[in-house]
Amino acid sequence: MSAYDLQVTTVADSPLVRAARRKSVPHTPVWFMRQAGRSLPEYKRVREGIAMLDSCMRPDLVTEITLQPVRRHGVDAAIFFSDIVVPLKAVGVDLDIVPGVGPVIAEPVRTRADVERIPELTPDAVSYVTEAVRLLVAELGPTPLIGFAGAPFTLASYLVEGGPSKNHEKTKALMHGDPELWDALCARLAQISGTFLRVQAQAGAAVVQLFDSWVGALQRRDYVRFALPHSTAALAAVADLDVPRIHFGVGTGELLPLMGTAGADVVGVDYRVELGDAIERLGPEYAVQGNLDPALLFAPWEALAARVEDIVTAGRAAGGHIFNLGHGVLPTTDPGVLTRVVEHVHEISQRE
Repeated sequence: MSAYDLQVTTVADSPLVRAARRKSVPHTPVWFMRQAGRSLPEYKRVREGIAMLDSCMRPDLVTEITLQPVRRHGVDAAIFFSDIVVPLKAVGVDLDIVPGVGPVIAEPVRTRADVERIPELTPDAVSYVTEAVRLLVAELGPTPLIGFAGAPFTLASYLVEGGPSKNHEKTKALMHGDPELWDALCARLAQISGTFLRVQAQAGAAVVQLFDSWVGALQRRDYVRFALPHSTAALAAVADLDVPRIHFGVGTGELLPLMGTAGADVVGVDYRVELGDAIERLGPEYAVQGNLDPALLFAPWEALAARVEDIVTAGRAAGGHIFNLGHGVLPTTDPGVLTRVVEHVHEISQRE
């Protein structure tokens, strides 16, 4: 433990929050998307026999699962254990998370009446989230908790397609065929996502992330017309709170500068883009997050360590850099490798 680590007594002075605010840090901070669960044997034990959505609504279980990777890996932040469809479930959307498939919607959105049946999210509808965040903040001390929500485009895609989709044909048909209906749906989803972020931040989350899994399916002008205004609205819901905002999407190399303008302090970079290229596209006004390919965690250590070092080096060109994967932890990842990556990032960034 460094002398600096001993001095960190508040979340605001933690390396991750400082990096997100583009301030000096003692080492490059690290956390991993989907670190809460997935590959950890202790996660599988506590989740045994409990459905995913049920586990997200139990504050005691959410607290334990969220803390597990912090204990094991020594990461610089916890990510709140939940799922992007939890707020949809909370407002009464009939859905389930089917193992091996993902979210499945019983009655996909097709008409204005379908949209009008989706109510706004109120904090009371997710009181279990408020309770879990408060429990976590008390346990984490100066380690920041990251809250998150799904972006309107990705949530809309699930609702329109009825589940995961490779081509998003129903989604794009609705976007272009009935733009007013699309905007009405996404405006409602922006309220839901924004409120979900705000609930977490007001309960004590120090950072929030808006996660857009499918937005890379859009070309630039369609992103500007059909997605950007709604992501901007979702992030604006916490603009008055003292929390840095991370905006991450998959396959978004061409969209990175636009994603920054949605209201981000930190732009997440997926593994398909060289981090240096992303920093050049974004300019100095944003911190960056990323972007190790999750598949490289299965490579021999020498090759993996070299790529980690390349990413840490590239990150120095940004005003702030948070080391992460370029997408989520794969379920069969060796947890010991994740721990070793955290240690390696801390060691080389402190040394240099």
